[in-house]
Amino acid sequence: MAAEIQVRRARLKDAQAIADFVNRARLGKPPVTPENVAERFGQIGFLLAEVEEQPVGLVGWQVENLVIRVSDFLLAPTVDRMAAGQALISAMEEEGQALLCEVSMLFLPLNPSPELVAYWQAFGYEQRTVAALPKVWRQVVAEAHLATESVMVKQLREDLIRKPF
Repeated sequence: MAAEIQVRRARLKDAQAIADFVNRARLGKPPVTPENVAERFGQIGFLLAEVEEQPVGLVGWQVENLVIRVSDFLLAPTVDRMAAGQALISAMEEEGQALLCEVSMLFLPLNPSPELVAYWQAFGYEQRTVAALPKVWRQVVAEAHLATESVMVKQLREDLIRKPF
């Protein structure tokens, strides 16, 4: 029987473990330092997926205008990608729903692979063009300053907020 995946909020004291995990998972890329990770904590929240207290996955996210924006997503090559992804994404969406978020959004690279799109579709996300999004959601994309024509979105609430509280 495979060990159970646990998801928890990352803390600043996890910066070294996160840097080590990222560097192991992204061999051949410039190394990430604990200081780089600590700096990111000022901008985004992290959730860690762990097996036996060892990191096997990471999602970085932030909320703006009731929109969750996934900024980082990384899984260990040895972990069950579907199980770890589901655990991380579900935990992130639950936290977003507690904050009354309308949607979870992931920016895609230009010309995303069919495998990447299918992976996120397995978790209930759908690919949409930026132009087809509601105005507030388009603003979140514009403020990210990324060259993207489509995003993966999962609507978390049926009742979209049209006026400020």
